[in-house]
Amino acid sequence: MSLDRSLKIKGALSRHRNVLTRAERIEKLKEEERWSEGESLFALPKVAHRKSHAGRKEAPAKKAVTEEAAPGAETPKVEGKES
Repeated sequence: MSLDRSLKIKGALSRHRNVLTRAERIEKLKEEERWSEGESLFALPKVAHRKSHAGRKEAPAKKAVTEEAAPGAETPKVEGKES
């Protein structure tokens, strides 16, 4: 029997998870100063766990066009915008 494709990925376990473990929830609550030592480990408050989009970047083509323009050259006008 062959191994499923999803099990072969090296970083499969490091992807975003919607559910946090109790230890992870306590750690986040400590960072937000909403939990202190001595409080009950049960019935913890909800913790927002959002997926970050770290891979998004601006298009490098726009930056390259502005950097390539000569210092004394006129900047190109964009339709709909007045400078």
